[in-house]
Amino acid sequence: MIAKIIEYSARNKFIIFLLVGFLCIWGYWALKQTPLDAIPDLSDTQVIIFTEWPGRSPDLVEDQITYPITSTLLAAPKVQVVRGFSFLGTSFIYAIFEEGTDIYWARSR
Repeated sequence: MIAKIIEYSARNKFIIFLLVGFLCIWGYWALKQTPLDAIPDLSDTQVIIFTEWPGRSPDLVEDQITYPITSTLLAAPKVQVVRGFSFLGTSFIYAIFEEGTDIYWARSR
């Protein structure tokens, strides 16, 4: 079977060149038409709040910044989890929203 394909290809070079050219053009067209999403976003909708209060102790940052923001975010709609971390002069608050929540809507909360 493969011998017949090779023999036919050797006898009909012009048809093979046309076929290869058509396949190359079709492949290029398909490459341009296919949307590219190499790494889909599978993560939860998450908002990270970073605050700075230079030179302050973690306890003071926790009491004055992290705790009030965390308490307020817990009352926001569609919030699943809120985590707050306080360090020397900085704090991070992570708010994870329910699946399907629009990221722009979540950021406006």
